[in-house]
Amino acid sequence: MPQITRRDAPWAAGRTALLLVDMQRIWLEPGKNPRHPDWGPDHAFYRAIAEHALPRQQRLLAAARGAGVEVVHTIIRSLTEDGRDRSLDHKLSDLHVAPSDPLGAPVPALAPIAGEILLPKTSSGVFNSTNIDYVLKNLGVDFLVVAGIMTDQCVDMAVRDAADRGYAVTCVGDACAAATPERHDNALKAFGGYGWITDTDTAEARFKALRS
Repeated sequence: MPQITRRDAPWAAGRTALLLVDMQRIWLEPGKNPRHPDWGPDHAFYRAIAEHALPRQQRLLAAARGAGVEVVHTIIRSLTEDGRDRSLDHKLSDLHVAPSDPLGAPVPALAPIAGEILLPKTSSGVFNSTNIDYVLKNLGVDFLVVAGIMTDQCVDMAVRDAADRGYAVTCVGDACAAATPERHDNALKAFGGYGWITDTDTAEARFKALRS
C-alpha cells in the first residue's frame, strides 16, 4: 500500500468505502422518534435532513455504486427483542430498536442493495459494537468516507475511531446533520483534526473519478 501522507490524499480504487451512519426511518421520519416526540416536521433537524443530508447522501450513494466502491450501512438496532444486549449507555438512555421493528430499517431512499453490508450496532461507536474494522480490513479498505447522523454523536465516534485504527477518513460535512445547526457546526470543528472534512460536490466527483 502506498504511504498516505496527507488527509486529503486521493482515494484509491478498490481501497475506498462509503459508510452511511444511522439513516433509519425511526430517526428520520417525523413523529416516529420516541426520544423526541415533540419534534414536528418543521424542526431544524428534519429540515436539514430533507433539504440537505438525505438528497446529498443519495448523490454520494449513486456515485459510489457507479464506481464499484464498497458501501457499508450501520444502524442502531439491538440483537435481541428486549434489548438486553445493548450497551449500558443505551440502556440508561432508554435507546432500543428491536430487530423486528420495521422503523429500524434504513429509509427507502438509502436502502442497501444486494452486495452492500448492513451492520447493526448497540453503541454510539460503530467500531465499538460491530466487526466493522475486521470487515473493512478484509475488504482492503484504507479510505473511509463517512456521512450520516448525528454529526456530534455517532458520526463523530465513527470518524475518531476510524482514524485511531489507521484509516484515512473523510467526513462529508454537508451530508450530515445534528439536532441543531450549532451542534452540527461545532462537531465538524471538533473532530476535524481526525480526518478531511469536505463537501458533497467534491466527494461525488472523487467517487466518479474512481470509475474504471
